[in-house]
Amino acid sequence: MLLTMPFFQTFTKKEIVDAHKAVECSICLSADTKDAVNEMVDKAEASGATIPNPATDYGFMYKHSFEDLDGHHWEYV
Repeated sequence: MLLTMPFFQTFTKKEIVDAHKAVECSICLSADTKDAVNEMVDKAEASGATIPNPATDYGFMYKHSFEDLDGHHWEYV
């Protein structure tokens, strides 16, 4: 669920993290192929996301990541 910051704040008494300054979580999703991973990251970059690191191929797992416009870290494996 995507929420506005003021509405999200009603869910907690804690401070909401500014994802541009601190990491609150890493969101990781899986895909069936390397091409599917690259396609998702390419779409994110075309939409304004930044690519913090190049893709990594561990042999048993392929990983690529991006940071969305709000600074949240996403990984596809």
